[in-house]
Amino acid sequence: MPLWLQGALESAQAAIISALVVVLPLAGVWATDGFENRKVDFLARLAGQAWLLIHGVPLQLASVNVGTAAQPGSGVLSLFPLGLTLIPFLLAWRAGRRLARASYTDQLWQAFLGALLVYGAFGAATAFVCRTQEVVINIWFAMLLPLIPFGLGMVVGSRREAGSWSRLIGVDAVDWIARTSQHSRWAGSYFASAIKAGSVALMTSLALAAVLLAVDLGIHWTEIIAVYEGLKAGALGGAVLTIAQLGYLPNLVLFTLAWSSGAGFSLGVGSHAGPLGTAVGPLPAIPVFGALPTGQLDFGAAALVLPVLAGLLAGWWFLREGENHFDEWLSIKIRARWFTAAVSTLVLGALIGAVAGVLAGALAWMARGSAGIGRLTEIGPDPLWTAAWLAAEVGIGVVIGYAAGPWLERRQKLREADLEAAKY
Repeated sequence: MPLWLQGALESAQAAIISALVVVLPLAGVWATDGFENRKVDFLARLAGQAWLLIHGVPLQLASVNVGTAAQPGSGVLSLFPLGLTLIPFLLAWRAGRRLARASYTDQLWQAFLGALLVYGAFGAATAFVCRTQEVVINIWFAMLLPLIPFGLGMVVGSRREAGSWSRLIGVDAVDWIARTSQHSRWAGSYFASAIKAGSVALMTSLALAAVLLAVDLGIHWTEIIAVYEGLKAGALGGAVLTIAQLGYLPNLVLFTLAWSSGAGFSLGVGSHAGPLGTAVGPLPAIPVFGALPTGQLDFGAAALVLPVLAGLLAGWWFLREGENHFDEWLSIKIRARWFTAAVSTLVLGALIGAVAGVLAGALAWMARGSAGIGRLTEIGPDPLWTAAWLAAEVGIGVVIGYAAGPWLERRQKLREADLEAAKY
């Protein structure tokens, strides 16, 4: 089979499977009279719009009813469920592995080209068929934006199967680095280790935010159940509502990350939820909103420690895995060790904090959006404030972790020595 055709078949398979995952829950609600409109074409268009939404395509709501007064309103639905976006990503990851297995190094682009063309055509066709007077869809957005999660999944899957970039695209990074000067290699090693440490800080912050979110959900479990009972959605309706909330679970983790950093997040125009207090207006009857901390929080400021702890771990990681070539270079230029050690540590903290802040800001930008109706046109954290707060707190933690790292390493070695001595 030609590689372009195999890529086209793999992408068509991924598109159909992801569409079925969206259609089946909606079909269950439709079959149990969960929608007022009982027409099949309404269900098909709704499923297509949901498929585009999980791929990051904004939907222009031209006319909707807002509130109990049923006043017409309009807006853009751009709050994407990042959890459901994992469905096309994982399907593309599988397709990328299969295509990499079937291709030579210099032929993989043929399979990728066929796959991306078919997936883009599927998105454009879905937008053309599913657009209505109430929901306007930009066909160019529908053609191009789904290629981001799908293409990223294919690249990651292909790299996973190939094992290295040289086998994937024919570029030997090791040979290229070997041809550079020693100073360039030292600088590259330093910045690469700082970027990895910043990623460690971000992943640790996300893990701590996820734990904080789980604790908050457990504390407010009775309020969440009360909202479920008040909705009276039935077993199937409740299950679909739970699936939709799970789809937004990564968004909620990023909301919690921004909350724990001190930047906070908004749930509507003019609202703000942060560790020092929460002030929001009326919210829709969505069960997960029952877990929102309200009022003045006595111990909310303690959450600011979480990004600092993540930075401490990143600083310790850099001490163990990286090489502070900037400190070495500065020590050669200036003989005052107390000065060079302090400056190099502060620069390292600023660099790792900046990396973590930029990554957090990018994730916050992905997690925020608009529900398209009423006040709910601003939902989520502010990317710039989230990046600034997290960068500052992670930087403080890096300075502490890198400075305390030698003492922690010494204690660990003494403990290992004691254990070895105890054996004899």
